[in-house]
Amino acid sequence: MTTLLLPSTARTLDDLLSGAQSASRLPSVVAGLVRDGELVWTGAAGTTGVPGDPGPETQYRIGSITKTFVAAAVLRAVEDGLVGLEDPVRAHLPELTDGVGRVTVGQLLGQAGGVQAETDGPWWERTPGGDWASLVPLLGEGAVRHRPGTRFHYSNVGFGVLGELVARVRSAPWHEVVHAQFLEPLAMARTSLRPQAPAAQGLAVHPWADVVLPEPEHDAGAMAPAGQIWSTVLDLARWAVVVAGNSPVLQRATVESMWEPQSVDDTRGGAWASGYGLGLQVWNAGGRRFAGHSGSMPGFVAMLRVDVATGDAVIALTNSTTGFGDLPARLLSTLRETEPHPPVPWVPREVPADVLELVGPWYWGPAPLLVRASATGFELAGMHGSGRGSRFVRERVVAGEQVWRGLDHYYAGELLRPVRGGDGAVSHLDLASFRLTRTPYDPAADVPGGVDGRGWTPLS
Repeated sequence: MTTLLLPSTARTLDDLLSGAQSASRLPSVVAGLVRDGELVWTGAAGTTGVPGDPGPETQYRIGSITKTFVAAAVLRAVEDGLVGLEDPVRAHLPELTDGVGRVTVGQLLGQAGGVQAETDGPWWERTPGGDWASLVPLLGEGAVRHRPGTRFHYSNVGFGVLGELVARVRSAPWHEVVHAQFLEPLAMARTSLRPQAPAAQGLAVHPWADVVLPEPEHDAGAMAPAGQIWSTVLDLARWAVVVAGNSPVLQRATVESMWEPQSVDDTRGGAWASGYGLGLQVWNAGGRRFAGHSGSMPGFVAMLRVDVATGDAVIALTNSTTGFGDLPARLLSTLRETEPHPPVPWVPREVPADVLELVGPWYWGPAPLLVRASATGFELAGMHGSGRGSRFVRERVVAGEQVWRGLDHYYAGELLRPVRGGDGAVSHLDLASFRLTRTPYDPAADVPGGVDGRGWTPLS
């Protein structure tokens, strides 16, 4: 599908895909790009190992992208008041009396629970899994390898637990909940727990010879929530709209919370570039933020990645155990660079009177700050590229005066209260005990500690 892109862009994308298939020795690879909620390009190359050419409706195993569906189901339960992010897991799974049971739901979602990465025993990704009862004995104190809440530690086991939590609070298997809450409303008919033809054969490619080896496929049982779902480029394009925060199946505020890093993958010797939100991987590429998830199971590698600022997304799927390298990032950056989003036209809009009277310069001591009206309230920022700031939205009215709450940066969650003088005009802003004044250290604005009576003078 290339009708919404320039022919030159589509050709560049096609060349990137076919080049990656050849250079990375991929049996097959399919990919797609999403813009403004629509799939604007798809491409395919290679062979799936079964009759038929690969395409946007060919199923591939998506591995840990499964976790995004499980996380969404947990957060829908949070929206419905059935689960709290601060709840210890044993509040919902009482058989977990210690160990994983003391880890909170939010810590498991954010890969910050310290729970062991894999199950004890056989390689769960290549052998059939047992039921929940067989997993419970493995979830005691020994399964918690780090103090919960202190570090990033990726845990497939943790998502096995979250799948059972969803099943328990909804009284239905986790995959049935995912189907009812997300797959059916989004018309994701080609997303399933087990493969449905046409589906690619999972393959391992020999590292030193051009031969392949079929990989096994099975039901992972209690570990299935960590990585068992199969899907297609067309279906995952619909899911990308959810991850971008633009679908009614999850509240926008819920998705924004999924983007917020809960733990950072602090790789030794380098700046952080990736972390984990609530069920989503998050990436920081030079300050540009992305969210989504990678996925791998024997025979398959997958990627769903969304630019959270624009909603542009890439999906890439291959039936090779060793994967496609940086192809998804290159596809997405090519779209951004060759066909940038047009500027949003400026138009006048209504600004509430209680915001309009706050706009303009303010001072934190001698440091100049600027308040600008926004669509949801106002923004406070340093005038010269420095200084503490935040976006502010309405919180509540106290004694007839609107109180505002910070959304991000230093003042996230902090309250700002305009204080009026005897003439009824705003004298200063009370923000987390600081006084922001209309002039530097305004002596009439009740500055804590007072203002030297000599005023501003040269050094003597």
